[in-house]
Amino acid sequence: MLPDDLTKALNNQVNFEFYAAHSYTAIAAYFANQGFKGFRNFFLVQAEEERFHAMKIYNFLVDVGERVIIDTMEQPKNLFQSPLEAIEHSLAQEKDVTKAIYKIADLATEHKEHATMALMNWFVEEQVEEESMFRDMIAKVKRIDVDSSAFIMLDSELGKRSFDAEEEH
Repeated sequence: MLPDDLTKALNNQVNFEFYAAHSYTAIAAYFANQGFKGFRNFFLVQAEEERFHAMKIYNFLVDVGERVIIDTMEQPKNLFQSPLEAIEHSLAQEKDVTKAIYKIADLATEHKEHATMALMNWFVEEQVEEESMFRDMIAKVKRIDVDSSAFIMLDSELGKRSFDAEEEH
């Protein structure tokens, strides 16, 4: 059995990861409406990855004998003024996820809960990749006009992204 505060924090993170998936699905819908199929694909894959993250924590909680509590979700942001705003929103969301992961890692360390510490180490590394990916995308999008062939090429490149759960382990 985990300490109650750690179980609660992990349950909150399950819900936060599901919310991130919900948010990325909304962003994908924004890009679909704009006619950018590659960006739509990128964010749908990102949503799938976030659901994988939620289930990784969910399964951990089940494996250690704790109850998983799924909560309600607020509506994600659906409207953006530009592709750049949508991507910047994504980076801000990932930074919030990182802060939450760090708090859980600190709590696990405080409780000397080594299994949770190992799980959180995986998430810390994952968050470095997530934030870097969005910073790189922001840098690219800031350099090119949405109506340019370069933007269309980036959209095409993002359309090739896929998710493989086996690669995530």
